[in-house]
Amino acid sequence: MDGFLSGILPFVYFVLLAAVVIVALSVRVVQEYERGVVFRLGRVLGAPKGAGLRLIWPIIDRMVKVDLRTVTLDVPTQEAISRDNVTVRVNAVVYFNVVDPTLAIISVENFRRATSQMSQTSLRNVIGQSSLDQLLADREGINSTLQKILDDATEPWGVKVTIVEVKDVELNPQMIRAMAREAEAERERRAKIIHAEGELEASVKLAEAAGIIGKEPGAMTLRYLQTLTEIGVEQNTTTIFPIPIEMLSSMMPAISTKGQS
Repeated sequence: MDGFLSGILPFVYFVLLAAVVIVALSVRVVQEYERGVVFRLGRVLGAPKGAGLRLIWPIIDRMVKVDLRTVTLDVPTQEAISRDNVTVRVNAVVYFNVVDPTLAIISVENFRRATSQMSQTSLRNVIGQSSLDQLLADREGINSTLQKILDDATEPWGVKVTIVEVKDVELNPQMIRAMAREAEAERERRAKIIHAEGELEASVKLAEAAGIIGKEPGAMTLRYLQTLTEIGVEQNTTTIFPIPIEMLSSMMPAISTKGQS
């Protein structure tokens, strides 16, 4: 009996060890934010497996886990020429997530790298089709265009691009100085226009005032007295008394008659 037990014990240990190894190879834990795509002899087996403890057949089955969480992808700075022939350097950030784990595994070798490369290419293309003013002022429109292009390109991969944001637009120093000069010239132009509009409005008011004064004979005398009062306030060594035109007009006939006599 002892000989029989001593002979069978190694076999029992081997079976137990094999069972432990098989269980270890068969058990897979899928997290809540993951889905497991199972391949059996190279073919996809059913729908992706949800969260929890999952068992697969060793050797013949293989599980690939796919993360469903939103991925933040930084697009490296891309240098391109805009539609109006300005060299700019632009970088962006892309937010995407996997909506179809099976397609993300079987349709593309590495969906993260593929999305990154597609983002860089699309960013350069959009820059080339946009003017500098659009890149600086219409950032929301650029973002929407990029998001649509990337979403359409990554849809066959089971990837959904949700947000694309252009972060920085860098210009060369020469262009920055040129834009500063342009902005200064624009401010001067606006200042001159405002000054001219003020002069025009003032001239209209002066013409209206002259018309009113011309209709009232005593208005010019009152204005003359007001001017004398203002001159008297100043500390002047020389005082010039303005003579109203009406006074000169009344004196001209008398001067003419005296000259003729």
